[in-house]
Amino acid sequence: MIIAIDGPAAAGKGTLARRLAAKFQFAYLDTGMLYRAVALTLINAGKDPHDKVAAIAASTDIDLAITHDPRLRAEGTGNAASIVAAMPEVRTNLLKMQRKFAFSPPDGEKGAILDGRDIGTVVCTDADLKFFVTATPEVRAERRTAEMQSRGEAADYASILEEVKARDARDMSRGQAPLKPAEDALLLDTTLLDIDAVFLRAVQIIEAKIG
Repeated sequence: MIIAIDGPAAAGKGTLARRLAAKFQFAYLDTGMLYRAVALTLINAGKDPHDKVAAIAASTDIDLAITHDPRLRAEGTGNAASIVAAMPEVRTNLLKMQRKFAFSPPDGEKGAILDGRDIGTVVCTDADLKFFVTATPEVRAERRTAEMQSRGEAADYASILEEVKARDARDMSRGQAPLKPAEDALLLDTTLLDIDAVFLRAVQIIEAKIG
């Protein structure tokens, strides 16, 4: 079984995907992590994330050890990831890796859950279930601010809200694989719901699908 979970930054899709994967014992892939890995590789090398040649090279040979670097979750890395994700060549390179994971889950798992921004629309268009997790920019900025402050990082809500809106605009307007719900995706709006309520709703839908 393949489950696609898409949505904008800080909507809660990653938390939901991880909990569902644990519940149903499915393999889980945070596809955004791959783009962040490319971005952090560029940052570490002192390269501009707009440098297409460097970004393509980084996406061709990802050192998976970098996925354990805590800086992968930094706000700057996320913004750089959004820039490299708009490059068609980078997306093509990472697409193969994502599809291999979905159709041949590691460790013999009986299913796979992938979260990102184009899983249901591009990566796994025939996924058994597709969710689109969203929330208002204001709520997502509040969550990101609280998350950063919990890690002891300086966080300014107004600045983060601007970054959230800018990233949304960039992700939704890119020429290849723009952020949008798949036509057959189920919408989960987390603006007024906590993660437990969203999780229970998703579990009900998956269990009904499994039968």
